[in-house]
Amino acid sequence: VQLQASGGGLVQAGGFLRLSCAASGRTFGSYFMAWFLQAPGKEREFVASIRWNGAGGPYYADSVKGRFAVARDSARRNAVHLQMNNLKSEDTAVYYCVARNVPGAPTSEAEWAYWGQGTQVTVSS
Repeated sequence: VQLQASGGGLVQAGGFLRLSCAASGRTFGSYFMAWFLQAPGKEREFVASIRWNGAGGPYYADSVKGRFAVARDSARRNAVHLQMNNLKSEDTAVYYCVARNVPGAPTSEAEWAYWGQGTQVTVSS
């Protein structure tokens, strides 16, 4: 299972970015996937999760509810995206796309078996 995240960049506070995660190597219909972030000097934190086939979730961290949206990518198979609106400086972090092939979408990073390489999001104030 390989995960490829993309779409990070530099944006001003109040702006938006759209991250994408493309998966390869397996059939992902029954998998869950999620986004985690890691800010400088901090531990990784759960951001959002959804089941690849759309039958579970989405679930969000309280800090991003109402601003971020995770969904399947209708244009690409085995891909999801994270739409991030009204970005804040505290959203600055490396964002990781992760997946697991067992039921559930826990918020602990240890419960996710597959990790992508991360994409940097920087929000300037």
